[in-house]
Amino acid sequence: MRKANASLMKEINLNNVREVMQRLKTATKPQLASLTKLSVVTINSLVKVLHERGELFADSIVPSNGGRPAQTYRYNYDFSLALVLYLKEKQGQELVSAAIVNLEDQILAREEYMMPAFDKQQFLHIIAHFIALHSSIKIIGIGIPGQVVNGEITVSSHQELTGSRLIEEIESEFGLKVLVENDVNAAINGYFMKQAEAEEQCVAGIYFPNRYPPGMGIILDGKIIKGKHGMSGEIKFLPNSPDWAREMVTNVFVDVICQIIQTVNAVLAPDQIVIYQDRVELDDWEPIWDSYRNSHPMPTYPEVILQKTFQQDFETGMRRMTLNELQPNLISLT
Repeated sequence: MRKANASLMKEINLNNVREVMQRLKTATKPQLASLTKLSVVTINSLVKVLHERGELFADSIVPSNGGRPAQTYRYNYDFSLALVLYLKEKQGQELVSAAIVNLEDQILAREEYMMPAFDKQQFLHIIAHFIALHSSIKIIGIGIPGQVVNGEITVSSHQELTGSRLIEEIESEFGLKVLVENDVNAAINGYFMKQAEAEEQCVAGIYFPNRYPPGMGIILDGKIIKGKHGMSGEIKFLPNSPDWAREMVTNVFVDVICQIIQTVNAVLAPDQIVIYQDRVELDDWEPIWDSYRNSHPMPTYPEVILQKTFQQDFETGMRRMTLNELQPNLISLT
């Protein structure tokens, strides 16, 4: 038991030093001792371990207030890399965007691939291509327009993905952990990360892709609300939903948006509802929403924000969520 506790304490201390180094980029041992509240002897041992692993590099020598010059260490953000893949429809074809991301959330490489329809073998070939080029990849993140239940993609707006056990195949073939996230969940998470004032708020994001059903993601107190089997936000199953595959005139489209906002507001009463769409301009939307509010009283009204940044927020959210999985998950001693 003592040995287990000592090993756990060492990992906690290593992670403490790691977090400080990731934040500062460079530091000396005395600086690390001061910031972590650990002894210089302990810091010496921990820095040696991280240096031998390749997580830290010896950097420059700096003066030390009249004493011996101090060695500066630099954090190696390329020690662990993530391969993040985004799936979306574009002009009737499947677009796969792949990016290599380091621990500083820097994109080291990026490529896009168009497929007439989703092709599993080509998708696996894309993954193999990047893994062959970057041996430090330790996790694969995949953003999809759908949900995974017990390893199976059970709900997706892309027919080729429905019923697939692609995730298990990827983990088996490449021996890497795979994180799969719904595209709207990832997008609202990416949006939320940029809103410092929204930290303790309830924020809903609704994405209206052209000729596909909408989807919704919900964040409460900084956490995505997924519901049973991750099916929270599947608003395409709301009663009286239109045929989303058909062309919809603008006035019908905005009326449907207003009704969905009212429904979501009645259930969640969120602080913000972010609407991702590219069919209505803000100047046209605001008087329509004001008129709808006047004829449909509600106890509270959310701040409704029209955004055209779905892809940017989707990619930001997927990168951050995937990188978070690379951080050690240590059990507290208490």
